[in-house]
Amino acid sequence: MEWIVETDKLSKAYNGIKAVDQLNFKIKESEIFGFLGPNGAGKTTTILMILGLTEPTSGKVKVYGHDATREALKVKRVTGYLPENVGFYEDLTAKENLRYITRLNGIPDKKSLPKIDEILEEVGLSEVTDTEVGKFSKGMKQRLGMGAVFVKNPKFAILDEPTAGIDPEGVDQILKFIVKISREQNITILLSSHLLYQVQKICDRVGIITKGHMIAQGSMDEIGKEIIKKEETLLEIQVSKVTPNLINSIKEIEGVKNIEKSDNHFLVKCDRDLREKISKTIVENGSLPLQIKTQDYTLEEIYIKYFREG
Repeated sequence: MEWIVETDKLSKAYNGIKAVDQLNFKIKESEIFGFLGPNGAGKTTTILMILGLTEPTSGKVKVYGHDATREALKVKRVTGYLPENVGFYEDLTAKENLRYITRLNGIPDKKSLPKIDEILEEVGLSEVTDTEVGKFSKGMKQRLGMGAVFVKNPKFAILDEPTAGIDPEGVDQILKFIVKISREQNITILLSSHLLYQVQKICDRVGIITKGHMIAQGSMDEIGKEIIKKEETLLEIQVSKVTPNLINSIKEIEGVKNIEKSDNHFLVKCDRDLREKISKTIVENGSLPLQIKTQDYTLEEIYIKYFREG
């Protein structure tokens, strides 16, 4: 099955106000999908509908082919969920909390205990496995929450702000753990976060939601190219030598708006991608194009541009 999660015109209204409106997106098997949007965009409502915890007003969502509304239990059996605010039994130790979770899920101790020890080490809690969770900081509870998700061996995991309250060094450890467990165990992950650099660092594809609408989705390259179609294109060019008429010849190309020169490097602003025409012009003027590339957009730039338009 290529698509693990599929939504079809998924909508949810509260008292006549649409929190999610005709939402369509798909998540591929074993990919890490970044789910981005400001507060109130509809992310949490969408997650609850995926989990079968709230019923859509209209439309459908399927997880591994199971209708999340009609077959919620089947969805829960294959899905792990880390909410933004994690709750545990505070009078139990980290290991006891995870053992309780595995027993609830019908996993025998013989199989679960080695897995629990492995997971606690992976999330950086190996030194406090026998400490009561009531003594944990928020960041430590967040790490334990990650352990609680993956100790059940889910096929699909939803992580809502998984690094909240974790120190910078710990964040890097958690992000590496997410990538490792996704790749090694073929787990599909939906990562909901407002921390754009984290999403850009580990996600294969990204969906940006605002006012209940998915306004952009795809890989960073795909979304960046979509922006380039709408925005001015900035080309970074390096040539072997600057010949007498080269700059004027480039300026005369239809669509070129401005050129900035520094030695044998140019920044050319165009109203579209003119790499082919500019490359030909450089050769015709007795030089060679050593490099011609378009501007790369960061996720933050993409995010800002889409919300400015939205």
